[in-house]
Amino acid sequence: MSTEGNARLVPLPFGAIEGWQDDDHAAAWRAYRLSAVYAAANEPKTRSLGIDGTALARIARIAAAMPAEIVAGEARTFFETHFQPMRVASAAGNGFFTGFYEPEVAASRHPDETFRVPLLGPPAELVEVDEQAPPPGLEPGMRFARRTTAGFEPFFDRGEIERGALDGRGLELAYVADRVDALFIHIQGAARLRMPDGALLRVTYAAKSGHAYTSVGKVLLDRQELPKGGVSMQTIRAWLAEHPDQASEVIWQNRSYIFFREAPVIDPELGPIAAAKVPLTAGRSLAVDRTLHTFHAPIWIDTRLPAAEGGVTYRRLMMAQDTGSAILGPARGDIFFGSGDEAGRIAGRMQAAGDFVVLAPRSDP
Repeated sequence: MSTEGNARLVPLPFGAIEGWQDDDHAAAWRAYRLSAVYAAANEPKTRSLGIDGTALARIARIAAAMPAEIVAGEARTFFETHFQPMRVASAAGNGFFTGFYEPEVAASRHPDETFRVPLLGPPAELVEVDEQAPPPGLEPGMRFARRTTAGFEPFFDRGEIERGALDGRGLELAYVADRVDALFIHIQGAARLRMPDGALLRVTYAAKSGHAYTSVGKVLLDRQELPKGGVSMQTIRAWLAEHPDQASEVIWQNRSYIFFREAPVIDPELGPIAAAKVPLTAGRSLAVDRTLHTFHAPIWIDTRLPAAEGGVTYRRLMMAQDTGSAILGPARGDIFFGSGDEAGRIAGRMQAAGDFVVLAPRSDP
């Protein structure tokens, strides 16, 4: 099966997927059914790789009528009956996987001597625009801009906002103590905030400044401040802590700025509601290139955890339930490892090649 660009989808039998029979298909089902309930009522958009959103919605309606919990054998049979594995063969070579997580950080509703770094909600004049055909005055690819009486213009970037461009607007949702914590909350797109009274408040992505995302790790790599192969969340944090006089210059290279909205923590076992409009599931939700992949499609990954986590094989069925500015390409995946420090430790080090197999709807299930 040919696909757009330099990638092809190559059919293969389930028996050719190493580790398929050993996966916890009941766990995969629980994540899939969250997608199914949503996709049954909201047909996914078919994207460039050609995974049919209409067919996914048809299968989702079958799954949505089934129980939320089924045994592993029944789940495996469901996937094998309704889907055809398609290996993503890319001109760029093997797939590549990183990780993300939901930070859990102490915070306060009100600023004080400890909590001084704000997390902001979006201002009213910040609006989403058509990135394929942006209004005059905006660069192609910009998804957000400032609406004015004269039209649209680029919004403030990270440096301008952190220097006070939006001060006094009442946009603050909460305050954290450390600007680097805030930076990684922006990078991850969500956080659980532990308030002084012990309550948990979740903030999740609402909008962004519209400027292109630039990896702080890449900035440090280009400046030869970190060695090739030595970029991780942990090494970035350490460098910023050791060079406070240069931190702003480096951080402001990433002009993209994230705005948040509040969301309740209804089920502490689940992550935030992400781009595909369903809660993320630790170890089962995958962020993909939203221009190529159809949300809610099951995807089999075969990779390895970081060496610091034992370097063990990581093979499992995941669901396309999120996206990210840095997740570009047909075989590029970002694994959601969960919430809190342990998940962050793994996600921050995750960088590994691997195989990427999309489960496409069968035409005759």
